[in-house]
Amino acid sequence: MSRDKMVGIKDIADKCGVSPTTVSNVLNNKNNVGRQTRDRILEAARELGYVPKRAEEMVHKRKKNTVAINFSDFDAQFYFDVLHGISDYAVKKDFNLLICTKENFSKYADSDSICGCIIMDWSTDDATILKIADKGIPMVTLDRQMPHKLIKNMVTGNYESERTLVEKLVDSGFRSFAFLGGIDSDDNRERYRAFRDVLKENDISFNRNLLYEGDWTEKSGAAAARLIMLQPKMPEVLVCANDLMAIGAIRKFQENGIRVPEDISVCGFDDVIMSKYLGLTTVSVPNYERGYLAMQALADIIDGTGNFDNFKIGARVKWRKSIKPVT
Repeated sequence: MSRDKMVGIKDIADKCGVSPTTVSNVLNNKNNVGRQTRDRILEAARELGYVPKRAEEMVHKRKKNTVAINFSDFDAQFYFDVLHGISDYAVKKDFNLLICTKENFSKYADSDSICGCIIMDWSTDDATILKIADKGIPMVTLDRQMPHKLIKNMVTGNYESERTLVEKLVDSGFRSFAFLGGIDSDDNRERYRAFRDVLKENDISFNRNLLYEGDWTEKSGAAAARLIMLQPKMPEVLVCANDLMAIGAIRKFQENGIRVPEDISVCGFDDVIMSKYLGLTTVSVPNYERGYLAMQALADIIDGTGNFDNFKIGARVKWRKSIKPVT
């Protein structure tokens, strides 16, 4: 018998020459069947590959309710709240979560064990994501614009919130700026575009020697701070595309006796846990809510009640002591 055909009680009954009722009694562990007949039925069930209906239902339920989370482990501080939000909604709706890094995401997402994906890792290439979506697996992406009929893009208002931050800096009297960007991404491009637009609109020149490239880590923030300290004249304020780079820069400045904000002001983006304790001015992204809404959107899509319309989440500036009060 082909394993592609689901084996039933009647198949076992035919093989053993007994009634389906007798087989049912044995499989339900009733004591009204003789030992030899019982053993023969159980052996036939094993040979035919019989799967009890309850176990079969559990397998299908697991597949229907398992979501893959494409997660980058390079920044645990940033992703913790997002994962917390995803998990809370998943538990509420009885979904299982399969956490995958870039290295094993393709393997799991390419299998039949999941019913949807949430994409958080910017380093997972577009081709991999589109290949999986083309197989009919719905997805929600965070801070990534990908046009596809089965992908819902959930983005942060990067441009708008960065504009608010830089406009306030300009209004406060700052005129000399440095910018530390991260690895090329939609987030980074939008934040830098807002930064340049505000300076241009206010006729503030920007020295390209004060544009630095990082990789979102504290280490790259520290490296940028070392370069800034070599300038003949340091800028008044360092605008960083994320908090970890800002934190790395602040620590390197302080190690070298440069005071923040008295000697140089610093601001970031994201509002990770450490930002509050270090007094870092930043754009606060509601990460818990982003995770919760992403899982809610994907669950609705899987249930047939959702849509793939893009969704933008607002963010707001939190002013703290890392910016020197100029006015």
